Amino acid sequence: MLTAVIFDMDGVLIDSEPFWQRAQMAVFAELGHFHTEEDCNSTIGVRIDQLVAHWYRIRPWSSPTQEEVVQRILVQVIALILQEGQPKAGVLEALDLIEARGLKIGLATSSPFAMVEAVLGKLGIQDRFMAVHSAEVERFGKPHPDVYIHAAEKLGVEPVHCLAIEDSFTGLLAAKAASMQALIVPDPALVGDPRLAIADHQLRSLAELDADMLARWLK
Repeated sequence: MLTAVIFDMDGVLIDSEPFWQRAQMAVFAELGHFHTEEDCNSTIGVRIDQLVAHWYRIRPWSSPTQEEVVQRILVQVIALILQEGQPKAGVLEALDLIEARGLKIGLATSSPFAMVEAVLGKLGIQDRFMAVHSAEVERFGKPHPDVYIHAAEKLGVEPVHCLAIEDSFTGLLAAKAASMQALIVPDPALVGDPRLAIADHQLRSLAELDADMLARWLK
């Protein structure tokens, strides 16, 4: 029986993927690399330091350091969130439905805590989460399951009793590897992707979630 719901953040709570794309394209352009939308889509859900390391292996640059590139991207993304960030459709209503069922609510994200603070503050939902965990403090980011496993530990719930809500295939793999049920609300770039069939549930938007649907999943 499900007793907790753990949300991913980017692309689930907030439509931040376009912000990530804009920041990546701008910063990599400064390095002399033409970064495409397809390049960005190929790393959705990947922790930012792993993303930068990935592109360094493919298109190495002499300077700045990888860590400096990470920080430049983060600074731009956070600025965009604070300027333009809005909750995704259905997020606030979904939180209400989940709370009404008496379920615990957590957050498990690949993004660093500085971004978590910016997003939750911008959306005004800091108090809706009983536990917040970032892969920033894990050895590996998603698709490794540790960020979900440790988020469940913070909630005091076994992973098998959790429903994870994700928008990326990378995050979906992490949730399933943690032995959780998974709801995928796919990023537009992934709509129709056959790999998403491993999800237990799929919605086009959290706005489709209703009390009857949630009740069926809890059984």
